[in-house]
Amino acid sequence: MSKKKVHLFKETKLAELIAGDRKLLQLLPRFGIGLGFGDRSIEEVCRMNNVSADLFLILCEIYVDSGFKPDPDELKRIDMSGLLPYLRASHQYYLDERFPHLEEHLQRIIEACGPKYGPMLSHFYEEYKKEVMRHIKFYEEEVVFPYIEALLKGQHTDSYRIDEFEHNHTNIQDVLDDMMNILLKYLPGDILPKERIEISLDIMELSDDLNRHSVIEDHILIPYVESLENALP
Repeated sequence: MSKKKVHLFKETKLAELIAGDRKLLQLLPRFGIGLGFGDRSIEEVCRMNNVSADLFLILCEIYVDSGFKPDPDELKRIDMSGLLPYLRASHQYYLDERFPHLEEHLQRIIEACGPKYGPMLSHFYEEYKKEVMRHIKFYEEEVVFPYIEALLKGQHTDSYRIDEFEHNHTNIQDVLDDMMNILLKYLPGDILPKERIEISLDIMELSDDLNRHSVIEDHILIPYVESLENALP
């Protein structure tokens, strides 16, 4: 079945947008948009939920096209008041839903592996989770976001600048690759093969989501915060 073309216009019906690319479904709760929107357009649904349609559409662009990079001039015209709430909701989704779901299924595989592969698989997953947690929970939530909120209040501090953010992006892809190699290549074939396929798909989906999350931070959040910094006296 061929994939439907996604039309990213305010006049597009939201249901048609979601039907064109199912990845966009996971953006809705992060904007506080519930289901049951009928045949309303993107602009209508966003207005009903106090969401900037321009911000919603540009984040959809990133999810539809992994190579998409926003135009800096276009970003200056977008209401960014919903960006921090969106990012916080994304963090809550990763930490409260996705990781517990993965752990529940992975634990059964680890127990079935025995002492030869179980501890190794557990180690790589814990490293993967630790790196994501370190960046999201202990850096973004406790350092970056409070700094941005202070800027929005007109408060300036010399203790931090947003250009430090990019240098703190951690590369978790190597750890993820090691874990996926164990799941797909090295465990004996009779160890929960169906569950291994399911959890591998879940991990790939989460990794893809986290990569797009990083694109949003690098190409939307950083330029936005730089504009806030430059606006201060």
